[in-house]
Amino acid sequence: MELTTFIPVRKNPFSKLQEVDFDHLEFGKYVADHMLVCDYANGSWNTPQIVPYSNLSLSPTTLGLHYGQTVFEGMKAFRMKDGRINIFRIDKHYERFSRSLDRMCMAIPTKEIFIEGLMQLIALDKNWVPGKTGDALYIRPFMYASEAKFGVKISDEYRFIIFSGPVPSLYANPIKVKVETNYVRAAKGGTGFAKCGGNYGGSYYPTKLAREAGYEQVLWTDAKQNKFIEESGMMNAMFVIGNKLVTPPLSDSILDGVTRDSLLTLANDMGIETEERPVSIEELEAAFSNKTITEAFGAGTAAVVAPIQVIHINGVDHTLPAYDNQSIHNQLKDQLELIRTGQSADVHEWNCIIN
Repeated sequence: MELTTFIPVRKNPFSKLQEVDFDHLEFGKYVADHMLVCDYANGSWNTPQIVPYSNLSLSPTTLGLHYGQTVFEGMKAFRMKDGRINIFRIDKHYERFSRSLDRMCMAIPTKEIFIEGLMQLIALDKNWVPGKTGDALYIRPFMYASEAKFGVKISDEYRFIIFSGPVPSLYANPIKVKVETNYVRAAKGGTGFAKCGGNYGGSYYPTKLAREAGYEQVLWTDAKQNKFIEESGMMNAMFVIGNKLVTPPLSDSILDGVTRDSLLTLANDMGIETEERPVSIEELEAAFSNKTITEAFGAGTAAVVAPIQVIHINGVDHTLPAYDNQSIHNQLKDQLELIRTGQSADVHEWNCIIN
């Protein structure tokens, strides 16, 4: 994929790259020198620009601050072994971003603005991409209703921005999670499949309660019966039960995770049987009792996989067997890393490579 449109660039004269400690990265601490900005008004998109990363100036009446019209994506770019930069599954992320925006009644940037703007931005800030195995340049495309007009309405103006920053790998150690049967993350007919801000803000309180009880995250259950597992924190939930990789089926209350899709595809490539089907709390309890569950983990862009050590169900802590390099989630994670860094064939054409 090559750039066909030149986007105006105003370079940052004061790079902060020298301030980055690439040996001790913290998630969300560092932001690269530039960002892409594109405004929507009067029914059309203006010309996108790449400008120095800086603060935003907003009217207190900006609609996005009040009524929840804000959507984001989470992506990553990787430094390949030959030194080139790879933006992973750019088309899949654009498709999901578009679906989220459509659900929130927001304007959708053209594919050209999204993909070519992103490619040019990362090419400009390519020195910010870490080289350490497991580290990456996290990319955050997002959009908010920018019209300054108080009153409940669908905005007529939007601002689309992409920024990025180097991040380390997350969840090196298995975590403890609590099955949540009181609070819910999303309901049928709602916005659970969209990456909109309200989904995340609403999850904070029950997660806070779980952490106060000694658990890092929650396993969300369905809103109707609180019977079936839906997601793991802000990630898709995956289990190995009876030597099969099992994950809840996609719905309007479950996010269509890019990492989820990638891991399922790789599992099939590797001959690992997969099942996309409902997983009930009762099934998990029975699987622990019968010792047929061997792995549980969250799958998402930020962490890739977050292995689970303990699942708390109805007052009881259930412990998973110890993991090793041959655990299915580690095999899948390693294979994904090899593809992203150019050490294994990209047979599914997931990589978008920048020289």
